[in-house]
Amino acid sequence: MSKRVLVVDDEKLIVKGIRFSLEQDGMEVDVAYDGEEALALVRENAYDIILLDVMLPKLNGFEVCQQIREFSNVPIIMLTAKGDDMDKILGLDYGADDYMTKPFNILEVKARIKAILRRIEPKEANKVRFLENGDVKLDLESRRVYVLGQEIALTAKEFEVLELLISNPNKVFGRESLLHTVWGPDYPGDVRTVDVHIRRLREKIEQNPGEPKYVHTKWGVGYYFWNM
Repeated sequence: MSKRVLVVDDEKLIVKGIRFSLEQDGMEVDVAYDGEEALALVRENAYDIILLDVMLPKLNGFEVCQQIREFSNVPIIMLTAKGDDMDKILGLDYGADDYMTKPFNILEVKARIKAILRRIEPKEANKVRFLENGDVKLDLESRRVYVLGQEIALTAKEFEVLELLISNPNKVFGRESLLHTVWGPDYPGDVRTVDVHIRRLREKIEQNPGEPKYVHTKWGVGYYFWNM
């Protein structure tokens, strides 16, 4: 089944180029040129991934990303013309899964898309479908997370971090190890990306993020999931 992608950018030449290239790979591509149009499309359609520019009319990319996260965990790659690290971290803080700085190579865009889609493919039927530890339950097929029976909306990367930690209870993962395993060896970001995602994960699954029950810190080493 072909993947459905939403490309959001107010630069029509960029949109045209990305759309043509993705369609050449057999993907179905919708486009939006401002934040409000993008939100409307996401509410009405099911997308496998979204490419979302930061600088948009009506609503900027950060605002769009934040509002999407209120009802969907669809993977989002932010596109930014700025090279400032704070913009990149801010994008992740609002719930983005990855970012790319303009100008970019379309081959790298497609590689990032395929890497994310490959990681979120449903597990094969003969593999473990559920992971459960204490109050936390992961449905690996639907990629849903439940804490105390209540569904929690996570981004693709937050889910992957939690899946790795809960699969290895009490095993401490260094920040570099988490970055390499979840984001891949060629990811251009640094370990601050891991810290941002751990913080956001705690805010979503912990009753008191300041005193976590599930995801703990081993100071000077890394993070681990406490075996309940």
